[in-house]
Amino acid sequence: MRDDAGRGAVPVLTGADLLKVVPGLMRFCRPEVHDFGQLPGPHMTPARMFELSELVAKSFAIGFDGVVITHGTDTLEESAYLLDLRHEGGQPIVFVGAMRTSSALSWDGPINLYQACRVAAERKARDCGVLVVMNSSVNAASEVTKTYTEALDTFQAPDTGPLAFFDGEDLRFYRKPVLRKALPFARLEERVSLIAASAGDDGSLIDFCAKRGDKGIVVEALGRGNLPPPMAKAAVAAQEAGLVVLLTSRCWGGRVSGTYGYEGGGARLKEAGIVFASGIPGHKARILLMAALGAGMGRKEIGAWLRS
Repeated sequence: MRDDAGRGAVPVLTGADLLKVVPGLMRFCRPEVHDFGQLPGPHMTPARMFELSELVAKSFAIGFDGVVITHGTDTLEESAYLLDLRHEGGQPIVFVGAMRTSSALSWDGPINLYQACRVAAERKARDCGVLVVMNSSVNAASEVTKTYTEALDTFQAPDTGPLAFFDGEDLRFYRKPVLRKALPFARLEERVSLIAASAGDDGSLIDFCAKRGDKGIVVEALGRGNLPPPMAKAAVAAQEAGLVVLLTSRCWGGRVSGTYGYEGGGARLKEAGIVFASGIPGHKARILLMAALGAGMGRKEIGAWLRS
């Protein structure tokens, strides 16, 4: 990246440019570069993520052993999660980014890319699905989330911890992903909205999404999976109108559950048939719902998949 006439950093480096600043890769891999696009994270869309997954599938079909994808960190986990849902092979797919720009002191891009390539070439990384390598840690796409706006260790798995980490040059794997499940789909249903609950929410945003023709809504609930009563009423009404309503939590970690039985509480929402997406943050739950609807799954099938 460079500063664009004083207006902030913009992406300018190609894949070949990045490889020039990462020595030693030929000791363990033979990289080939494909420039998918010099897109900042906020410019990625679900459609582009799907296109990227198609490109990766074609790469494996012609014999590549692994794929490393450099990606802006703002939407990295969403792209990684979409590819993880589609990927049924054993080959590693590794996402990597940088928290400091190439014009900043102590740019972390080269070491992150070096370690990502090491992971992609590692036998123990097979059958782990899609991985995210940042700051010497290896996390599963199904478990990881960005936790801090600028910290080098921002990508963490709050409920499970990392799969592996680097100790100098030593790459140490400790476990396989525990939350990963494939959900093959040939298209995305992009008419899915994400709404976060807040104190006193009247449910009007849910009503709006239902009226404009959304096929699904992800609601980031309060705490353990609770909503203000008017918002809960709107969510149930949307479901009764034919939308799939997926409930997760606005909290950084933890699961939603039917713990509370008061009006708007999780127990009543579950009783009404709202689908609980435990342990999945809202932005990734939206990708999941797009994929599930695109695969032709309905509310009951999605709930069964999440519980399996």
